[in-house]
Amino acid sequence: MSKKKILLVDDHPLIRKGIALTLDESAQYEVCAQLSSAEEAITAIKELKPDGAVVDISLTGMNGIEFVKHIRSFEKEVKILMVSRHDEETYAERALRAGANGYLMKQMAAEELAKALDKIFAGGVYLSDVMNARLLQQAMGNAPKGNLSPLEILSDREIEVFELTGRGSTNKEIAEKMYVSVKTVETYKVRIREKLGMESAHDLTRAAIQWVDGG
Repeated sequence: MSKKKILLVDDHPLIRKGIALTLDESAQYEVCAQLSSAEEAITAIKELKPDGAVVDISLTGMNGIEFVKHIRSFEKEVKILMVSRHDEETYAERALRAGANGYLMKQMAAEELAKALDKIFAGGVYLSDVMNARLLQQAMGNAPKGNLSPLEILSDREIEVFELTGRGSTNKEIAEKMYVSVKTVETYKVRIREKLGMESAHDLTRAAIQWVDGG
């Protein structure tokens, strides 16, 4: 039986190497390419026709969520597993809505990666047991409101601005990474402050740094 071809997209070389070693040791999967940006990955998916892709949610330029949305505009069959060091409560549902087939925390054990891929290639959706239970509660109308992250009320782009702010990027640098104007970045920040009940830009920056450090 031929192995499934997997594309890796992560801007951290050591993480890519670790994932590649894990997959190449398996009997079911092999890495066909390792890339650091969404733009490179879009070209590779069109040329290499991989069976699946393991994609970091935090990428320079187009982030993982926007990448998945773009891929789904022309490719419906490739299986996409999102990986992140950020809590599922913030990103998992967004990733699935964008078109991902699963979401895996980077802190999970290496053997969980193959398990996640096995599930999505079998036609399922991979989430942790905790997140599955939470989504079931929501579907039944019993979600514990006190446990929701305040970042769940932000849009995908607002979260991107929030994260980049926490990583120390200036408004100009954020604008360049997101391919928007500085004025647009400033508008996003005003909306974020309003949604999260923050009084000043300093409050936003401090909260963003704490979130990134603790993610």
